[in-house]
Amino acid sequence: MKTYFLRIALIVLAVGWCVPATFAQNNSVQGACKDVDGKPLTGAVVSFTSLDTGRKYTLKTDKKGQYFSLGFEMGKYLVVLTKDGKKLDQVNNFVVQADQNTLDFDLKKSQEQSAQQQGISPEQLQKMKEQQEKQAKEGNIIKQLNEKLAAASDATKAKNYDQAISVLTEATQLDATRALVWIKLGDAYSSSADTQTDPAEKTKRWDEAIADYKKGIDLAPQPTSKLSDQDLASCYNNLAKAYGQENKTDDAIQAYNQAAQLNPTGAGQYYFNLGATLTNSGKVDDAIAAFDKAIAADPTRAEAYYWKGVNLLGKATTKDGKMTAPDGTAEALNKYLELKPDGQFADAAKQMLAMIGAPVETHYGKNKK
Repeated sequence: MKTYFLRIALIVLAVGWCVPATFAQNNSVQGACKDVDGKPLTGAVVSFTSLDTGRKYTLKTDKKGQYFSLGFEMGKYLVVLTKDGKKLDQVNNFVVQADQNTLDFDLKKSQEQSAQQQGISPEQLQKMKEQQEKQAKEGNIIKQLNEKLAAASDATKAKNYDQAISVLTEATQLDATRALVWIKLGDAYSSSADTQTDPAEKTKRWDEAIADYKKGIDLAPQPTSKLSDQDLASCYNNLAKAYGQENKTDDAIQAYNQAAQLNPTGAGQYYFNLGATLTNSGKVDDAIAAFDKAIAADPTRAEAYYWKGVNLLGKATTKDGKMTAPDGTAEALNKYLELKPDGQFADAAKQMLAMIGAPVETHYGKNKK
């Protein structure tokens, strides 16, 4: 009986000695990863995928760009180096053997080898590298600018105009060549100027808005501006408004006309704004001409007819207690009532018609004295 148990023990031991080396747990892989500048590639991912079993091991590089792990099965592997989800390099059929296995990644050497295989000279490769670095830098700047523009937009919606000004000023310091950033800064100063009670501060902010709009316009031709004619027309419109607030009427006229030329589909609004500015400046004849342009560009703009009528009425004469208005006054006021019979200025239009003894005529075919 003793001999019998001894044989069983020997068989069990023999089975233990026959464990395949493939499953040994002391096989290790290690390596160092460098970027194209020869610096340690930190936070990168090195993935080993067994071509025999499909099993995958994922390792991460440390602050020195190194990685290490135990417990690898022996066999052939596909090894891929990635960072931030972007594939950087790979090695096919890497063989993991018993004990230690080393696989280093040098992106500069890999890039040079790949270039040689494609017939690219070292000089061409250097130019390609510089272009890639330039594009990466540009992408990073654009990302930061977009973040600041979004933050400024949120601040503006909350009517926190000073915060918007602060954020956009930082954006101009980050890159002073972007037309859109200067235009948005001008918008922020314009919005804040309307809220100021101190005349000196109000004037200061309108001055800032004008200066920023002009910088944006000057930079508009630059390839980085990417402003459409409609965007630029809107900038000219806002610049004209700022000029009007400072009674710089001639500058406002020029800016409104420029906006209308850049964006003919929006000319009705720009000429109407011009007419309003001229009305406030007391330039009646010029205002009437501007409202005529607004009507020509958009015949459905009711307010243009009303304010044309108001300016025409300002030229009325009185003789023997009877008011005589220039030709076209009654027609302009009645056209407003035709388009907006219940509009904001309907009652005022009727009263002015009564002052000049003209009937109220609407498209409904009704006449009222």
